[in-house]
Amino acid sequence: MSLQELDPTDLQILKLLQKNASLTNKEIAAALYKSIATIHERVRRLKEQGYILRTVAILDRKKIDKSLLAFSQVLLNDHTALTLKQFEEEVSKFPEVMECFQMTGTFDFILRIATRDMEEYHHFYRNKLATLPNITTVQSFFVLSETKSETAYPL
Repeated sequence: MSLQELDPTDLQILKLLQKNASLTNKEIAAALYKSIATIHERVRRLKEQGYILRTVAILDRKKIDKSLLAFSQVLLNDHTALTLKQFEEEVSKFPEVMECFQMTGTFDFILRIATRDMEEYHHFYRNKLATLPNITTVQSFFVLSETKSETAYPL
């Protein structure tokens, strides 16, 4: 199913839930002038069809002592399917790695890494990331300030 197959009510439900996933079916129904039963059924269907993957709470990383945010570009020396898969599996085990994307261009992967401080990042780099096989280069960039951080996709 694609976005074009969703009706305006489904799109409105998705927009509301992206902004505040704690909204109840009653609150969504009131906002959209629909019955609670209708909203309940639509939300259930949107989950079943994979439009809603999961419901999460977004934490303030500074309040949980993860103030240092880094983006690390990783270049592998080997690009076989097995090497790529092994890297993805291993890097996914590290709790410091918040996101991992395979990329086009000069580097193979970009990682979003959250740590307490530079010392914790250094420990992560030296004792975890750098121990993985087939890494040629890691180039890291540290976030100085965050102007925009959005989780909601425009629909």
